[in-house]
Amino acid sequence: MKDVLPVDRAAALIGVRDIIERRVNLFGVSEPQVQTAVSGGDYRVIVELPGITNASEALSLIGKTAQLDFRELPASATASATTADFVKTDLTGRDLKRAGVTFSQANEPEISLEFTPEGAVKFQEITRRNVGKPLAIFLDDSLLQAPRVNGEISGGNAVIQGKFTVDEAKSVSIQLNAGALPTPITLLSQNQISATLGQESIQLSVFAGLIGLLIVGLFMLGNYGKLGILATIALVIYSLMSLALYKLIPVTLSLAGVAGFLLSIGMAVDANILIFERIKEERRSGKPRIMSLELGFKRAWDSIRDANACTLITCFVLFNPFNWSFLNASGMVRGFALTLALGILLSLFTGVVVTRTLVRLFYR
Repeated sequence: MKDVLPVDRAAALIGVRDIIERRVNLFGVSEPQVQTAVSGGDYRVIVELPGITNASEALSLIGKTAQLDFRELPASATASATTADFVKTDLTGRDLKRAGVTFSQANEPEISLEFTPEGAVKFQEITRRNVGKPLAIFLDDSLLQAPRVNGEISGGNAVIQGKFTVDEAKSVSIQLNAGALPTPITLLSQNQISATLGQESIQLSVFAGLIGLLIVGLFMLGNYGKLGILATIALVIYSLMSLALYKLIPVTLSLAGVAGFLLSIGMAVDANILIFERIKEERRSGKPRIMSLELGFKRAWDSIRDANACTLITCFVLFNPFNWSFLNASGMVRGFALTLALGILLSLFTGVVVTRTLVRLFYR
């Protein structure tokens, strides 16, 4: 922080945290935790990455000091100029708002650049004096790209054209976005925690969940008899489908994720209870058994749909897929929201379709 004014240091630290978090999220790490710690004159960012077993992989994922700047050739440069001949301009990563991948009219991938208002003024002046010349982009003093300036560019928007593949264009845009770090960062320490402790916690949590599932099954059996048996079978099918889905996506099951899974089991049971209570009401009104069963499923659907829709909206807010700044961005909360949302969608299927199919099959 030595080059940052004291009044700006808190904001700079938050900026580092946000960019590192965006970087690890772009690579799809499950439930990362990125938090800051300030002690006296020490400013630290603590990054926890579940599911990463290779320490060097984690370091390459987070990255080192990322300082982005734009450089031009001096007027005295010759055609044989090298990378060392480029000189720095006052345009840096702080002036870059965002980079992304777009496609030209010929459907070829390009890299789009959007600058801040101040950066747009700097960029226009630089492109004005470098028409027909390369404008180099350096990341940590290493050449990233050196596109040729075809003309003066105003408005703060530009594209880098070249023979990119989609993966290459995406990789460059990620590096450009990550290169806007407001302060340099240095690795202080790294620790790899054994999976034994975490695995034990997960196993105990799953064991507790199975006990809860057994108690729920006994309750359904005692309260609804044969219908309760069918509901319990549907619940077991639901649990197996959920775990299979977690394996396919894949989903890293942290304790927060297990909590979301167990809560979704409760929501799945809730759907069956609504259906069975409705069946009881139809039976009390004197309707035949088969008709009561069909009407119970049909008339309970509105309540099941509304309750689960509200929960899914809550999951959307907690997961915050568009990274809105005014909503949560915690990896643990997102993990909870993901497993809960997946569980709700599956419970709608098993609670209505599977249970109804089993009831029709056995009661016929």
